[in-house]
Amino acid sequence: MALVAGVDSSTQSCKVTIRDAATGAVVRQGRASHPDGTSVDPRRWWDALGTAIADAGGFDDVAAIAIAGQQHGMVALDAEGRVIRDALLWNDVRSADAAAQMVEEIGREAWVARTGLVPVASFTGTKLRWLRDAEPENAARVAAVALPHDWLSWRLRGYGPADESPLGPDLDALATDGSDASGTAYWDPVRRDYDPELFELALGRPMRVAETGDDDAVVVPRVVAPDEAMGTLDVDVPLPDGAVAPAGLIVGAGLGDNAGAALGLGLGPGDVAVSLGTSGTVFGVTDAEVADPSGTVAGFADGGGSRLPIVTTLNAARVLEVIGGLLGVDHDELGRLALQAPAGADGLVLVPYFVGERTPNRPDATASLIGMTPATTDRAHLARAAVEGMLCALADGLAAVEGTGVTVDRLLLIGGAARNEAVRVVASQVFGRDVLVPEPGEYVAAGAAKQAAWALTGALPAWDLDTAVVPGDPHPEVLDQYRAAAR
Repeated sequence: MALVAGVDSSTQSCKVTIRDAATGAVVRQGRASHPDGTSVDPRRWWDALGTAIADAGGFDDVAAIAIAGQQHGMVALDAEGRVIRDALLWNDVRSADAAAQMVEEIGREAWVARTGLVPVASFTGTKLRWLRDAEPENAARVAAVALPHDWLSWRLRGYGPADESPLGPDLDALATDGSDASGTAYWDPVRRDYDPELFELALGRPMRVAETGDDDAVVVPRVVAPDEAMGTLDVDVPLPDGAVAPAGLIVGAGLGDNAGAALGLGLGPGDVAVSLGTSGTVFGVTDAEVADPSGTVAGFADGGGSRLPIVTTLNAARVLEVIGGLLGVDHDELGRLALQAPAGADGLVLVPYFVGERTPNRPDATASLIGMTPATTDRAHLARAAVEGMLCALADGLAAVEGTGVTVDRLLLIGGAARNEAVRVVASQVFGRDVLVPEPGEYVAAGAAKQAAWALTGALPAWDLDTAVVPGDPHPEVLDQYRAAAR
């Protein structure tokens, strides 16, 4: 039995899943936490990876691995392979002004034509512009720019600062995949190539792709095809917490977290997923080119050679945590309270921009509670408004994805919050259609494990998931009153 490992290095934690390459059966798993915050030392991810691998029983019998990671995080390295400053994560909005400047400089249409997206604070290129303007001394030291999954894969393959790694700081060994490169704002998912002018527009310095040229330009990772490997370990690589990546281990291309979830779920054209983590995403798979000049939908590449149109919000399960904390209840009790109030919460609406918002692009927004009366200001109505506000924001994202021409034949609801009965019921009302809820699992790590198996065997495995169907129960008035309040 050949074993493969998939890693989900997310904002909150690192999860490792080891599976049978042929059947997809989970053999063992491990986990470690990441620190809170929107600016994090990447070495904390490296420590967590080692801990999670050790927690999963090690890699002595594992043949291949791939890492899926949170997208857009800016990992800036100097010539010695050292991290220059804490990584700015996707949910760090300090580069909002930089994003607006970059859009103004060449226009929305040009950005969409060249990268499939319109810059907002989430994307890596805007963070490089912020670094150039806010920390010029650090910007001058940058020798390479990587994303979280790129950097972790590079370290796993034995590279890094000379005193921390067996192979040293070979920046030309950096590699990534198309799904993660799509979120930089300087890579074109249509041509599947970098746009050097846009990189220089961001950082103010020229770039070169790893393994090409020998000048002093800033290195960006080479892009590996979904079915290829970044490389095979020639030496044992020591990891934190006593773990070891053994010589002979194949390291797959890896991918961005949402592309990992799509691959893990087995999404194809006509499938769209709504993911309810701390943040929320709506994404589907299509073979058609996606262009949205409004910037609402980003036309990323997926993890299998197609396209992954995606909408992202900063506030999803976070909304339930905030309101649950206010009411002193956990997610299950919040759901029970929500189902005690009617659809629409008798006009009580929560616009859930607790940490600003990415879609719509309102980085400085705050949350609002509208429609409070003596009859609606109670625990049940507030719980209902929280669940509806979270899902209505994502319903607007679904409408935007459909507006680009993507067909929605199946709608899947995933993420931790999808296990809540009230969330499922309200989703069927807000989306107005049947909702499929796959069996609980680590879909991102599963997608990474699939990619590892692909690199190992040369064939993408088909690992089936069981799903429960929640029949559609349309209540369009819920979305209508939310949209009126959120204007």
